[in-house]
Amino acid sequence: MNTARRLFSNLCKVGLPFVLCGGILYWMYRDFDFQYIEHVLWHEMNWTWMLLSFPFGILAQAFRGWRWRQTLEPLGEHPRNSTLVNSIFLSYALSLVIPRVGEFARCGVLKRYEGTSFPKALGTVVTERAIDSLLVLAITAIVFLCQIPVFTSFFAKTGTRLDTFLGQFSLTGYLVTAICGLAMLLLLHYLLRRLTIYNKVKATVSNIWQGIVSLRNVRNKPLFTFFTLAIWLSYFLHYYLTFFCFDATAGLGLNCALVTFIVGSIAVIVPTPNGAGPWHFAIKTMLILYGVAEPTALIFVLIVHTVQTLLVVLLGVYAAIRLSFTKTK
Repeated sequence: MNTARRLFSNLCKVGLPFVLCGGILYWMYRDFDFQYIEHVLWHEMNWTWMLLSFPFGILAQAFRGWRWRQTLEPLGEHPRNSTLVNSIFLSYALSLVIPRVGEFARCGVLKRYEGTSFPKALGTVVTERAIDSLLVLAITAIVFLCQIPVFTSFFAKTGTRLDTFLGQFSLTGYLVTAICGLAMLLLLHYLLRRLTIYNKVKATVSNIWQGIVSLRNVRNKPLFTFFTLAIWLSYFLHYYLTFFCFDATAGLGLNCALVTFIVGSIAVIVPTPNGAGPWHFAIKTMLILYGVAEPTALIFVLIVHTVQTLLVVLLGVYAAIRLSFTKTK
């Protein structure tokens, strides 16, 4: 009975994110002409800007690995930079299969190749995520306050009010939004339950706590701050440069890019592979708000997300190959 229950639980962890992702994408693209995508890819899209965005996608993950080293050093852990960066590459790729599993996987990589304490490494990951969340919240507040005049001007010029815009949502649109919110609540409930289980193991919790508080002992705090800002600047440039791949988005400007980037960053909290589904829905909705036609917005989110996901896969494959030749300490 316990084996069957565990198997069912594992199937739900793997299957439900894909079901949620597939359901949202099917609803968005159910009447879409996919043959037109091929025409856009080879005849209308400017691939130069897409290729220019790749280094920033790679740098964002590399900066995360280098920053991780700083939080581990106060705990007496000194893993190699190459192992740290490759563990990040691999963690993002694995999260495409099982959302959020990458956070545990990268700690496991350090445990195997560097002898790093798994609980301590996990604690530093918790610290990093908390810092990143606070930074995203701060950026969100600033962008929202700066964009209030833009939204007011947009509604005044178009004669569109916010309640009218929201009224354009169909029942299915509200349903998808509700499902995404429910998935976030279920994920939070699951994490809290897991934390309760961990709390039963006193030594493990102690090590995790050491990792969480390691930030106050970081030796070079200005460098840590630089890495944190560089991570999110790289993520943003990785996304923003794709605007210039398409005529419809090339002229939207920095403000639109910031707003859609923040909305997309919040949407990926929903546990689906690389945020697929919720990210598409959120970005498409905001692009429409900025005057992009719905078919064009659908093309943009599908191509950009697919190409950037392929980059994550390639980096994961590269990391797996590199790690296979890495000597363990």
